[in-house]
Amino acid sequence: MKVILISMPDVVPIIIHEAAVHLPNHGIACIGGNIDSDHDVYLIDLIRKRRSIKKYLTWVIKKIAPDLVGLSAMAWQYDTCIKIAHLIKELHPGVKIVIGGYHATLMYEETATSNEAQWIDFLVRGEGEEACRRLVNGLAGHDTLADIPSLSYKIDGVFTHNPRGENLDLSTLKLPIRDKRRLTWGYHILHSKVELIETSRGCTRSCNFCSMKHMYGRTFRTYPISRVLADIDDIYYQRKTKYIFITDDNMVLKPSRVIELCDAIIARKYDDLRIIVQADCVSMAQNEEMVAKMAAAGFCSVFLGIENGSKKNLSVADKGNIVEFANKAIENCHKNGMMVIGGLIFGFPEDDEGSIRENYEYLKSIDADAAYCQVLTPYPKTGMRQYLLDQGLVTNQTDYKKYNGLWANVRTKYLDAEQLHYQFWYQRQVVLGWWNPPAQVRSQGWAWISIWRFLFKPLLKLRYSRILKKIGWRGRYLKEVTRWENMNKFADLEDY
Repeated sequence: MKVILISMPDVVPIIIHEAAVHLPNHGIACIGGNIDSDHDVYLIDLIRKRRSIKKYLTWVIKKIAPDLVGLSAMAWQYDTCIKIAHLIKELHPGVKIVIGGYHATLMYEETATSNEAQWIDFLVRGEGEEACRRLVNGLAGHDTLADIPSLSYKIDGVFTHNPRGENLDLSTLKLPIRDKRRLTWGYHILHSKVELIETSRGCTRSCNFCSMKHMYGRTFRTYPISRVLADIDDIYYQRKTKYIFITDDNMVLKPSRVIELCDAIIARKYDDLRIIVQADCVSMAQNEEMVAKMAAAGFCSVFLGIENGSKKNLSVADKGNIVEFANKAIENCHKNGMMVIGGLIFGFPEDDEGSIRENYEYLKSIDADAAYCQVLTPYPKTGMRQYLLDQGLVTNQTDYKKYNGLWANVRTKYLDAEQLHYQFWYQRQVVLGWWNPPAQVRSQGWAWISIWRFLFKPLLKLRYSRILKKIGWRGRYLKEVTRWENMNKFADLEDY
């Protein structure tokens, strides 16, 4: 069997310009790495082919003539996913299409009865490694589709859904694909090559805006440390890459394990290894020893999900009052030379212009080094979505293409969706202003920091000051909105 696994080209410029960061899709790499070796597997990250999707896929599909194409998509990428499925079916009518990822997992019943189901042959819900491995074997005549957990397939043109499978034993999974079977290349964070690894899956926190529990349940599972080290070795020695982004939703839930892993990394004496991770404020605040070990092992940046400075909003999110934990977590990170990216969410029911400004001021006051700010999004099947629907606050229930954290799909009690979106953008400009890398970030010696400080920022400030004089804040905002709206429109897919 010939299999191509494809990730979507859609991007979101929430932290930095969309061209500055291109990460490989770890999900398709893991699925491909666990398909049995007697099949030919290829990976395509369309984030590296955004300007020539149809031309590139036409060439690849003709050259490989795959038996199965797998597409992975989040909710906001699903529209593009269906267009690509349609294109591939047109290019190679005999090919089978399987769709997996969050949207296929949460919305499989709706997808199975939709108009676009004509372009889809299979859906995989939840973790995909075992279901896809068995699907490929089944299409080759070595397994039975009806026996494969978590698989949805068609009988006489109508989808039937097999029971959901159990969570996988992570110790049984093979390493992801990072070799020449990956047909696209050039993954980077600014000037630096980057690869991804996974050390755990799941999260036991109760945040009701998150879709995680629909993928794994409210569980936390870890890979054996020996497996994590093998993964790092593959990246560091075989791929000649020193920047690693850890995809775990919350790897620090077991601090003792993090310390053990860090000790193992330190013992291997990787030279100039740089690791980026996301973590929760409570664990990072209460375990200073763990934070120190992370820094010693090469962890240079951490994304902290602070979410909000308001106790009322945190309560609505089932987040608990973590403001004091956020302050302590940032203090621990800075004490050990780690850069902090602070994450805030705007658009809770009680938000007005003043509270949005106050939350940006709060983020600035706690000395986070960079900001990852989103608008509250009513993701399918989440508790937050149902809460907002009950309150009559969801203004966009069906256009999932805007469910990426950048757009306001809700209103508050005081702001309509357009006003919320404008305040989300405007208050960031006037409160946070232009990014000024703090000392601990500059001390890491990244060349791009100097380029930003002494070249890009001065030029951009001059440019935007002229724009403001000409069209004002509202005019500048409308120009940005137009750019965002066109960002994930792909002209060569518009006919599908």
